[in-house]
Amino acid sequence: MSGLVFGLDLMLVAGLAWLAWQALFGRHRFAAVVHFMAFGLVMALVWVRLDALDIALAEAAIGAGVTGALLLAALGRLPAAAGHAPAWRAAQRPLVLLSLATTLLVTLALAWVAWQLPRPGLAGPVSEVLSESGVENAVTAVLLNLRAWDTLLEIAVMLAAVCLVWSLGPALTPYAPATALPGLPALTRLLHPLFLLVPAYLLWRGSHAPGGAFPAGAVLGAGGVLLVLADAVPWMHEPRSQPLLRLQLAAGVLLFLAVGLVGLLVTGTFLAIPAGVAGQVILAVEVAAALSIALMLMAFYLFGEPAR
Repeated sequence: MSGLVFGLDLMLVAGLAWLAWQALFGRHRFAAVVHFMAFGLVMALVWVRLDALDIALAEAAIGAGVTGALLLAALGRLPAAAGHAPAWRAAQRPLVLLSLATTLLVTLALAWVAWQLPRPGLAGPVSEVLSESGVENAVTAVLLNLRAWDTLLEIAVMLAAVCLVWSLGPALTPYAPATALPGLPALTRLLHPLFLLVPAYLLWRGSHAPGGAFPAGAVLGAGGVLLVLADAVPWMHEPRSQPLLRLQLAAGVLLFLAVGLVGLLVTGTFLAIPAGVAGQVILAVEVAAALSIALMLMAFYLFGEPAR
């Protein structure tokens, strides 16, 4: 059985390398996008093999689903004859060699750093303070209590990306191919209950098992993107809803900052959560972060098309 598992791991690694190559150096843009989406699905399987189910869910929803759909939507706006520039083809071979050499050096450096890390890592210290974190899952405790800075910055980076996309141009028109895909609205209505129930389950599960705000927000955002593509959210077309939408987009970051400031006033340390209310505070932050992440993923499809 160990030989079969080792063979499966080798197939996953080889598949990732081949799909990455095709996505980067393929001759056709549509094929490159399809290979990128397939890369995300195989990467989700790799995270499953590493027992990181929460990251696997986020990878499948964002890497293969949301980002792939965003690339396809952008591809649909390009001229039909658009292709790789001749200069790109002429410079492809030295660029490929440089990329391979850089990848090899970075891989060797990371392997050496990983080999020098103390064993068994931080699992012991995290387990010692897990009871004071407010949750039973070590991953959630690290993301929202012990190392909350990382999560706060990740959400802030996503919000900054939305602001960048929205600043590309004044043409605020969503891309909705529902007329070209008549089965899309029916599929949206069929899957809509799942896109509501699964995130709620992931939020509840995150306190004691793999789950939490990011997988829940990714799945909820994927359902929201499907609604946008099916043109089933008319309230987002009204300019009057934009201030409320912006407030909802920033809700996760704002609540996170509020928690950090309150922790600074109470304990003297920014983002420190008192043990007595840690569970309730983490749940509130997770709900706000999941909703903000979902809306951010939808926001990439709403605005940002440069003026023609």
